[in-house]
Amino acid sequence: MILASAIFLITLIFVIWQPKGLQIGTTAVIGAIIALIVGVVSLDDVLIVTDIVWDATLAFIGIIILSMVLDEIGFFEWCAIKMAKLSRGNGHLMFVYALLLGSFVSALFANDGAALILTPILLAKMRILQLNAKTILAFLLAGGFISDSASLPFVFSNLTNIVTANYFDIGFMQYLSNMIIPYIVSTIVSIIVLWVILRHDIPKTVDVNLLKNPDDVLKSKTLFKFSWIFLALLLAGYFIGDGFDLPVSVFALGGGLLFLIIASVSKHANAKEIIKTAPWQVVWFSIGLYIVVYGLKNEGLTDYLTLILNDLVQRGDAIAIIGTGFLSAVLSAIMNNMPTIMVMDIAMKDIPNEALAYANIIGCNLGPKMTPFGSLATLLWLHVLSQKGVKIGFWQYSKFGLIVTPPVLFIVLLTLI
Repeated sequence: MILASAIFLITLIFVIWQPKGLQIGTTAVIGAIIALIVGVVSLDDVLIVTDIVWDATLAFIGIIILSMVLDEIGFFEWCAIKMAKLSRGNGHLMFVYALLLGSFVSALFANDGAALILTPILLAKMRILQLNAKTILAFLLAGGFISDSASLPFVFSNLTNIVTANYFDIGFMQYLSNMIIPYIVSTIVSIIVLWVILRHDIPKTVDVNLLKNPDDVLKSKTLFKFSWIFLALLLAGYFIGDGFDLPVSVFALGGGLLFLIIASVSKHANAKEIIKTAPWQVVWFSIGLYIVVYGLKNEGLTDYLTLILNDLVQRGDAIAIIGTGFLSAVLSAIMNNMPTIMVMDIAMKDIPNEALAYANIIGCNLGPKMTPFGSLATLLWLHVLSQKGVKIGFWQYSKFGLIVTPPVLFIVLLTLI
């Protein structure tokens, strides 16, 4: 256990630190190779992990490609400007609309898509609106939080959702029917809590006339209108695929590649550049870190967690659901939500309580917001902001996350009882 824990901690430190530009995927793969060499995991374990994460990883690639193509044609910028214009210069209304937009993007394009695509667009628009640094930070912190707290409704809204749904054989429609209420509640409660905490940093009025007309940012109005139809058809495809027990990645990756081809043929997107700049490091990060974490499982971590979960179940549904959610949240905040979702899924495999699987997802989606390294989306979000000249310190972020996360998490978990 000491050796497995040491490999995991060192890997995680290098993922967060990224010395001399060492990328997260490379670090995770190196950690996995070391775990394999020293015998913490075996080749059979690698195959087991690959079987667990392949669907989630391919689906993520498809969603990111689709997001990048839509970004290329101006889809998200149009949405951001439209949101600002609808507020009619009311700063507080703009704050609410920005979070609703973040909730929409996170649900349909995953939390990582929201972090990678929407964050730089919103930052650019806020600078055009000449908002002060404190206001920009308030909007960014709120947007970063909603990207994870709203990544609940669909299986494809978060990598953690896909992994758990596959592990427990939860269908697309079954998942949606159980998580749509937590999603709605999470979005509403997140907006309320974030507004209460940040309201003094939000201006009463904003000059939205400084922004362009939404239609002016579109490369092709025809392709833009078609994209809405395409998204609707793609969503319908997920429901149809559920009836035939098809993997989520069939539609996520297939849809992303198909829309890339359509945009490329119509000369409104550069397919080669999009494929080249897609965040492939996330693929290696997912597989590599999961292999490292599987070493912890081999050394008994999941057995300890199973004991805790069984004790919670004996205390009634309410305690079991809330306890599981907060256990997942704390573990995610400490050791990242990707490894947490896996060890928790394994730990609860033989516990006959489906609600715990959903509580685990909620905990792993919201809990990471308590620390900067809690989720991949947050790491990507901070990296994007850093490239744009916005620095958010460890304690500054953690203080905000520790205030906002617990009340939102508690209320959302109550919806499962």
